[in-house]
Amino acid sequence: MKPDRKIPQSVFILGLVSFFNDMASEMVYPIVPIFLTTILKVSTPIVGLIEGVAEATAAIGKFIFGYLSDKIGSRKPFVITGYSFSTISKILIGLAYSWPLVLLARFIDRLGKGVRTGARDSLLLQNTTKTFWLSSGV
Repeated sequence: MKPDRKIPQSVFILGLVSFFNDMASEMVYPIVPIFLTTILKVSTPIVGLIEGVAEATAAIGKFIFGYLSDKIGSRKPFVITGYSFSTISKILIGLAYSWPLVLLARFIDRLGKGVRTGARDSLLLQNTTKTFWLSSGV
């Protein structure tokens, strides 16, 4: 008997959400340094500060919220909250008129990544069979 190769609905939905979120991020965030330096006339060290804070937030967030997700055992609220933060951050970038607002938007975006990543990965693994685990590197 062949193993069931149908992708679970939750995995399909998570894949779509992740795809569209990543696509939106790839359209917005590569131009942020250009926006900062040409439109807002921000110095390069400030651009580095913004990106450094953003990436540190994601790294620390993954550690903290991954632990909390495991401790609580509920993944869905973390995933929804994380993707919501990312959506809000893209709106804030569009409304930003100063570098502190860009910093806030990047912080919220990377916090969202930290909140959702561990929970999303666990949710994907919980909703697939071991035959699908190979596709995610497990």
